[in-house]
Amino acid sequence: MILVTGGTGFIGRILVSHLVTLGYPVRLLLNPSRDYPKLPRGVSVEVAISSMNDERNLRASMKDIDTVFHLVGTEWKGIHAEYEEVDIRAARMFSNVAKQMNVKRFIYMSHIGADKSSAYNLLRAKALAEGAIRESGVPYTIVRSGIVYGQNDHFTSTLRDFVMKTRGPLLIPGGDATLIQPIWVEDLITALMLCMDDDATLNQTIYTGGIETFTFREVLELVMQTIRKKKRIIPVQSSILRQIYIANEQWFPKHIPMYFWLDYMAEDRITALDILPREFGLMPTRMTQNIDYLRNE
Repeated sequence: MILVTGGTGFIGRILVSHLVTLGYPVRLLLNPSRDYPKLPRGVSVEVAISSMNDERNLRASMKDIDTVFHLVGTEWKGIHAEYEEVDIRAARMFSNVAKQMNVKRFIYMSHIGADKSSAYNLLRAKALAEGAIRESGVPYTIVRSGIVYGQNDHFTSTLRDFVMKTRGPLLIPGGDATLIQPIWVEDLITALMLCMDDDATLNQTIYTGGIETFTFREVLELVMQTIRKKKRIIPVQSSILRQIYIANEQWFPKHIPMYFWLDYMAEDRITALDILPREFGLMPTRMTQNIDYLRNE
């Protein structure tokens, strides 16, 4: 049986749907909450309820589990991200329990650019979570991914809303143009599932990314071209823009959350352009030909 954390998120829902369609028994781990979870529609799964620091319930949730997909992350909460509690401590606790329960493969979703000496909270937290998983002794596969896009994502959909709802020009990080390598969610899911059954990925860190690289401005312009909406773009010094984004999320919580992009764009987040064909025999989808869904969301 397969256990998925973060199974109600953008990537998790699609992964769970694919696993169930292929006949795998799946159990979702849900955090106790008053909110109704956004469970994948039309798929039959088991559900376990446990907080990430409840060792007893975590052990129960991993009974009869062979493979874990650990997808939980909090960067999309912007200034309210809980990196220490959710990303780092949860990875440590969860991987230790997985080791105790003899889980055969622990697959963790990380980010290209993860570095425990990074000055940026997101990239530092991901690297510390990776380290905790390695130290646990559980058989692992760490997948460092480029930014993931697809219908109802946190990336292109956020940028579409940023364009549509911002009055006046669009303020973006200025300075040196760092590069990102977006990957379509279906390509990422295929790579994750191939890792599950490939012994060559055991106790390895795997990189995934699309076949194109972009600057933030280029992606924003691509989004505007797709939704046929043109606005002026003004590059702003990152330190100043950081204060603007923090103020917006504190004072106007319903505004489009953009703070996390400052960490995403802090440095190049790219790998080899042929990584998916070379490592997985998979030809990546081009982002320039694959975001028409933005017109219909």
